[in-house]
Amino acid sequence: MKKFRFIIAIAAALTAAVSCGQGKDARKVLVLYYSQSANTKALAEEFAERLGADIEEVLPVERYAGAYQDVINRSSRERQEGVLPEVKPLKADIASYDLIFVGYPIWFGTYALPMASALESIDLNGKKVVPFCTFGSGGLEASAKDLQDKFPKAEVMPGYGVRAARMDAISAEVDRFLKSGGYIEGEAAVLEAFPEAHPVSEDESAIFDAAVGDYPMIQAKPAAVASRTVPGGTEYLFTALSQPIPGSAASSLPQMKVYVLAENGKAPVFTRVVR
Repeated sequence: MKKFRFIIAIAAALTAAVSCGQGKDARKVLVLYYSQSANTKALAEEFAERLGADIEEVLPVERYAGAYQDVINRSSRERQEGVLPEVKPLKADIASYDLIFVGYPIWFGTYALPMASALESIDLNGKKVVPFCTFGSGGLEASAKDLQDKFPKAEVMPGYGVRAARMDAISAEVDRFLKSGGYIEGEAAVLEAFPEAHPVSEDESAIFDAAVGDYPMIQAKPAAVASRTVPGGTEYLFTALSQPIPGSAASSLPQMKVYVLAENGKAPVFTRVVR
């Protein structure tokens, strides 16, 4: 009897160890992603490793080859023609997963066309879906909304996005994102809410200009700002007014939100834009 009890105790301990290795819960998790360059692939692998999740890449039958402009030209043509690229069948049984992380680069303000094509062949309704993406300036919020519109019965959770210029930040940021979201065990710093915005001072305007630089997709002037303390520095949330492009007629100046991170001892950088 003692030997039998000992075996039961060992089995229970092993079960507990396996459960702990799967994060805060034992739900089956899939990281599904499309990557045009190495950036989204690296981000997907970071998520999969942290989560102990299965991972699968969406692969176009005819891959997007050539230089950056070649990819832009092809995808622009496909959008205009309403054509989605053919992708290879997925190996994963989507129905068997409870939690699915969906990753992609942002093209034309939302998830890339190969991911759009893959989403046509699966059903995420009833699933908990976490979007993640890489981008030049932004697109997380818009693509998450498009996911929710595509699958109205899915629970699309707050996602994570990172600029291609900030890939060196993903290890720390993904760790914080997963812990704060309760996807893995561990404590994450709780960020205070942004206070009420105030008119931009000269010093704050200089921070905005330094962060944005001559980035071509942000032609804007900061009008108001709020800031908060974050680990290692200060984060700013600028409300900026888009400026008309020289030679074009613009009847209005739409607003955009520009997030800027000023880490201690480093030059400020913008982290994302929400239009």
